[in-house]
Amino acid sequence: MKVYKFGGASVRSAEGIKNILNIVSKETDTLFIVVSAMGKTTNAMEVVLDNFMKADRSSALMKLAEVEAYHRQIIDELFQNAVNTDRILQPIFDELKYLINTGIGDEYDRWYDRLVSYGEIISTKIVSVFLNESGARNCWLDMRGLLVTDSNFREANVRMDDSRMRLNAAADFSINQIYVGQGFIGANLKGDPTTLGREGSDYTAAVVGNLLDAESVTIWKDVPGILNADPRIFKNTVLIPELTYFDAVELAYSGAQIIHPKTIKPLENKQIPLFVRPFSNPNDAGSVIKGTTENPIGIPVLILRKNQVLVTVRPRDFSFVLEESLSKTFVVIHKHRLKVSLIQSSAVSISMCVDHSRYLAGALDELSNDFKVTYNENLELLTIRGINNEIVEENTKGREILLSQKTRRNARFLMKV
Repeated sequence: MKVYKFGGASVRSAEGIKNILNIVSKETDTLFIVVSAMGKTTNAMEVVLDNFMKADRSSALMKLAEVEAYHRQIIDELFQNAVNTDRILQPIFDELKYLINTGIGDEYDRWYDRLVSYGEIISTKIVSVFLNESGARNCWLDMRGLLVTDSNFREANVRMDDSRMRLNAAADFSINQIYVGQGFIGANLKGDPTTLGREGSDYTAAVVGNLLDAESVTIWKDVPGILNADPRIFKNTVLIPELTYFDAVELAYSGAQIIHPKTIKPLENKQIPLFVRPFSNPNDAGSVIKGTTENPIGIPVLILRKNQVLVTVRPRDFSFVLEESLSKTFVVIHKHRLKVSLIQSSAVSISMCVDHSRYLAGALDELSNDFKVTYNENLELLTIRGINNEIVEENTKGREILLSQKTRRNARFLMKV
């Protein structure tokens, strides 16, 4: 059994969904297909949510109507009116409209998971029906009833033992060769919908692979495989044909967009290889992540993490930070869900590079109760793995560097945009 994951770029159009059929039809093994929301649907649903939270139901419903029209257009192109689109979409959008008209936006994170998670429900319904109509017989599954998580809304953690029993009972490959399920979403033990973090469909695919003892997991992307840099930012990128789980974790933690940071652990635990292959050229080998490789990565890897904030805290009474204040600082950081990507300390200060998020203001306020706090916004963090002077010079020349760190092999530079 194999797991295939198709992201939002793969299902953003009718042509993309037809290509999924092309890829799936060539596979003779049993498959579990994980699908993300279509295109920019998650972003659009976040706008719906923001209007709902402001009690602006009219604006929320107007944006939802745009989401519905986008999906109806894809259905019309796929089926050419041979299938009743209302059969696929109407019940889902009726549920959403009911929630918006009757709900009260009290807890943002809880409502985020309840509303935004519908993007994956919609996309998988369309993909499943299209595959069935095209001869690729499959069974649609609702992962909100199969992936059991904790109640850490918007960044839920999967309860593997509970999920294993439910998923193995639902995905019976003696009955169906193909199952289609959603990435990104699950539910807690009470049945409340949860999400696994932005881009969490990769994590879903890895968890499914672990729970079902898959032979492999394949993530289909709009790039040739894992590159040494983002081709949208850096020139002359090079394909990395293979890398270890350890390499992948380091790259993901540094901000590489190719893999969700949580993805590797469920696969490494069972030594399941992860393939990253090009959606537009499915015959190409792409890249593979596995336990050991023939050759180490022999080229520099560059990762640019945008929208960063440098936060510096200092005790008000010149206490030694590392002795008295470090634990208190990180309790606050953890409480407010800030993602720390770089830390540097001195005798009386701690500087942290964190992702900008909606929780930042609350963290700064709480830190200000005990510390002097300063911060710089609109920064970029450049990580270079496998450094040399030429690479550093080329990518930092003319930039104002606020903080830097170097080891024997890696360098990180926090710079103004």
